[in-house]
Amino acid sequence: MAHPPSKYRDFEALREQAVALRRSGLSRRQIRNRLHIDNNDILNRLLEGEPPPDWTKRPNAKDDLRDRARELRRQGWTYDRIQVELGCSKSSISLWVRDLPTPERRNPSEQGKLAARKRWEHESAIRDTERQETKAAATREIGELTDRELFMTGIALYWAEGAKDKPYARRENVIFVNSDPNVIKVYLAWLDLLGVGRERLRFTVMIHETADITGAEQYWADLVGADRSAFYKTNLKKHNPKTVRKNVGDSYRGCLTVRVSRGTELYRRIEGWWYGIVVAATATDHQNRT
Repeated sequence: MAHPPSKYRDFEALREQAVALRRSGLSRRQIRNRLHIDNNDILNRLLEGEPPPDWTKRPNAKDDLRDRARELRRQGWTYDRIQVELGCSKSSISLWVRDLPTPERRNPSEQGKLAARKRWEHESAIRDTERQETKAAATREIGELTDRELFMTGIALYWAEGAKDKPYARRENVIFVNSDPNVIKVYLAWLDLLGVGRERLRFTVMIHETADITGAEQYWADLVGADRSAFYKTNLKKHNPKTVRKNVGDSYRGCLTVRVSRGTELYRRIEGWWYGIVVAATATDHQNRT
């Protein structure tokens, strides 16, 4: 029912009263009853721009989302980006942030870069998950190693990474160098299988002079389970200031050399075993290969 115009004739005076009551902490219902206003449109106009007191705000399950949306909006995010990030509707976002200034529009090339980076991060996470799943499945395929399988593995490993005799320089020494701790573990397990006692092993750490030398020495000693007396003096590589090294950081521990003393006979057997593998692998009678 329409109200007589005279009832709200002095609108500004009525607004002053309504605003004062609002700021003193009264709810809309209390103000309506106090000023005898029975028209919601008039009440809305009287209280326009005046926020409700905190005690009238009801807890809302979306409060956290709203706060996060407002934070992102202040950072210059668009409605579309906020929607993707929070998974809520753009209409809700619009209501939550409508009092905040509109962020400056980015140029299309910058928006494209941001979108491409977002896609790359998403795809990278998927690829990383697939990578880990493939590696885990491959690890399970190996299962337990038989002595013969470890025997063959060690021969190939040594011939790939170990020192080899040359016709022009007869040095039939068993010397193995590698920076991968897992490779060192497999190699030592192979020597154990061959019956090479740990007392016959001597070790040398090789590392850049700018690295954590003491830390690397302790790391390798712990890995091989040997006393420091089994280690020769560490071999330091001079740093070239013109070279940009990538093998830096806490994970860089240089290389470890493993030398078997009195290893001439063992070396000759290793070389013979390797050529036995070569002959067997290149045999023409593939059907009878075991």
